[in-house]
Amino acid sequence: MRRVGVYMVAVLIITIFLPTVIVKTLNFVPKENTVSGVGFNTKLEEEPPKVIISEHPKKNNKRIETIMVYNPYTDNVLEMELEEYVKGVVAAEMPAEFHIDALKAQAIAARTYAVSRNLKYESGHPDHTGAPLCIGIHCQAYLSLDELKQIHGEGWEEKYWGKIEEAVESTKGILIYYQGEVIEPLYHSTSGGMTEDAVNVFTTDTPYLKSVISPYEEDAPKYKSIFTITGDEFVNKINNKYSDAKLTKTDFFEKIKLIERTESGRIKKIAIGNQIIEGREFRELFALNSTNFVITYDQQLNIIDITTYGFGHGVGMSQWGANGMANKGSDYKEILEHYYTDVELR
Repeated sequence: MRRVGVYMVAVLIITIFLPTVIVKTLNFVPKENTVSGVGFNTKLEEEPPKVIISEHPKKNNKRIETIMVYNPYTDNVLEMELEEYVKGVVAAEMPAEFHIDALKAQAIAARTYAVSRNLKYESGHPDHTGAPLCIGIHCQAYLSLDELKQIHGEGWEEKYWGKIEEAVESTKGILIYYQGEVIEPLYHSTSGGMTEDAVNVFTTDTPYLKSVISPYEEDAPKYKSIFTITGDEFVNKINNKYSDAKLTKTDFFEKIKLIERTESGRIKKIAIGNQIIEGREFRELFALNSTNFVITYDQQLNIIDITTYGFGHGVGMSQWGANGMANKGSDYKEILEHYYTDVELR
């Protein structure tokens, strides 16, 4: 009970007190002040439901065993066996050095995503009408074994390909469902400590893509990053994008205000003078790793540091969080049932 009480206090601090403090103080923090992220340490104690063996999804009354995939680099469509495709996705999307249960979770997510796209875009995706999937980052990254060997060297196949095959073959056919329907399981590299609610990124309220704490990510290379720019470059970049901003290097730090953060701590809206923009617009403008950022300004040196936490849109499964959970003893079922709310595997 004591552990539960401590956890509840931490949640209240994260969701109520901390955002309030940040809203009042973010603007531009003096350089000498330090910003520290919030650490999370959770343990999943509920026994996860067992994997249910059931009939595989069908298209036109046939099992989905092969898929059509568009290659944007060669402008042609490939027909591939589903499980072989998943192997190439796992190897392209997640480091092979990761824990086997993280790789299994990635395999199931990649397979589920492929099936969901086949069911949704049977006649081809609007952005690539020849196939429901592509091998670019628009859908899921995919690399053939030959491409993987070229990138990683010949020793990579001997050391890691068997591990990739095990992750895929040991979970063959398993998909993720929400209320009987195959989900679209989004995922990203690093959440920075807490994933994002899909409605804050894609404006669609998806019940299984809710914000959850994502522990054990501190070893991720992009858990925390700093982007540095001069005050003049910062002002010019904003004025070129938003002509009504009319910032100057003597007043810009007074005209930029935080309006709203999401519950996960990411910046949702910022005021630039009289103009309000979305946090994701600001992220795109400066090519930031995420919308979870803090701005600091050294007026004497005329230098701005933008510190970001996490990498990617933050929705769904954090890959580095999945690896952290696996290293702490969680299996692939616990990982997926943590990051995707109220789902079942079958």
